[in-house]
Amino acid sequence: MPATRLNVVVTRRLPEAVETRMKELFDVELRDPDTPMSREDLSAAMRRCDVLVPTITDQIDAGLIAQAGDKLKLIANYGSGVDHIDVATARQRGILVSNTPGTVTDDTADMTLALMLSVTRRIPEGLAEMQAGKWQGWSPMAHLGGRMGGRRLGILGMGRIGQAVARRARAFGMQVHYHNRKRVRPDIEAELEATYWESLDQMIARMDIISVNCPHTPSTFHLLNARRLKLLKPTAVIINTSRGEVIDENALARGLKAGEIGGAGLDVYEHGAEINPTLRSLPNVVLLPHMGSATVEGRIEMGEKVIINIKTFADGHRPPDQVVPGML
Repeated sequence: MPATRLNVVVTRRLPEAVETRMKELFDVELRDPDTPMSREDLSAAMRRCDVLVPTITDQIDAGLIAQAGDKLKLIANYGSGVDHIDVATARQRGILVSNTPGTVTDDTADMTLALMLSVTRRIPEGLAEMQAGKWQGWSPMAHLGGRMGGRRLGILGMGRIGQAVARRARAFGMQVHYHNRKRVRPDIEAELEATYWESLDQMIARMDIISVNCPHTPSTFHLLNARRLKLLKPTAVIINTSRGEVIDENALARGLKAGEIGGAGLDVYEHGAEINPTLRSLPNVVLLPHMGSATVEGRIEMGEKVIINIKTFADGHRPPDQVVPGML
């Protein structure tokens, strides 16, 4: 084996095609059990490898980075979000960080619309009735939901995914509104027929559906806090396919239980797999196990981006998808 091949450690199972290509290009250590590495195993891996390929389930904090060996020069994240990586500390240590932007855009946007339909049309309730064998036949007043067309959709975060959600929402006849750190270009606004709100408070108070599509950063933690959730119309629906930390989950659960919020469709949660039990018990809440980007095509594209970033780095260039603190 050529001595110049980079030693790469992959922390989770990836699609077979991705793992095979990595084997062809690098001296790669693949993981057999599809479970997260322990902190001790992560630390050991970061001491012996040139490149670490983590996922969202790996918390690469300042403590772990401080223990990394001198060999580690690239953290090639398998995923777009990097809130689980201390990018600033990595940069201080001379470790580059890359991600896989654009690979999950359409899949996540599709799931966002699926959750909207699931909540507004009460699909899980109908499914549960059919599976329990309780359906007695059609009735004009049974399972009444609401139509999507004509509703005002407020998108929180108008990046790639937010714009993809807007395009799908327009096809359903929805009115698109958005709040973003920066206003998007006029041509994008015109294409999406989107109305910009500088004030998040003013926007969410007027919307029928709120779609959370912003990343988790220090400035977006609990962006939808208890005070802002109180501003929602009692018929409003919240959809979150981004990051659970953007919403105060306990406050959301209280509002839903009290009838102050009309419903919610969630694919991500503030504390990972530890979900507020109230959310599980409410009929107007649809919960999914972080499936937003879970397509075969998307997972392979993510892996291909990781490989391109590593190969570019191995060839002596900066990875095309390098992440720097200023981008966060």
